[in-house]
Amino acid sequence: MSDLTSEEIARRAGDALWVRDKAAQSLGMELIAIGPGTATLAMTVAETMTNGHETAHGGFIFTLADTAFAFACNSHGLVTVAAQCSITYIRPGRAGDRLTATAREISRSGRSGIYDIQVTARDKVIAEFRGHSRTIGGSFVEGLADPKP
Repeated sequence: MSDLTSEEIARRAGDALWVRDKAAQSLGMELIAIGPGTATLAMTVAETMTNGHETAHGGFIFTLADTAFAFACNSHGLVTVAAQCSITYIRPGRAGDRLTATAREISRSGRSGIYDIQVTARDKVIAEFRGHSRTIGGSFVEGLADPKP
């Protein structure tokens, strides 16, 4: 068993993931906060992220939400991947908007987890995302035991 607190594990997990997440970095995402089962990331919508309607392309909104999901479900320091995700778009984002994706753990039992991610812009909810996770074994946090699920 580790002497690390759950907050220390989450912080180390966030640091380890961030270094490797080239997609998030290349899109200009920022890791705002991470804690046990939670994560908040932000990204500004660039002109190159808009679609033919001149609104934020849904794929970029999904990517931000999916990244917040990844950080939240891996915040326990165990290698965890997405098993299923869905998103509902509520209103459009626009070029120049700063999108914020806030993830929270709804349920975690055995190897399975459920996370809800809310994406906001201009103090309004623009999308709701739900992700189902699966822990696949091993740890990527130094100082944490390497449990097998």
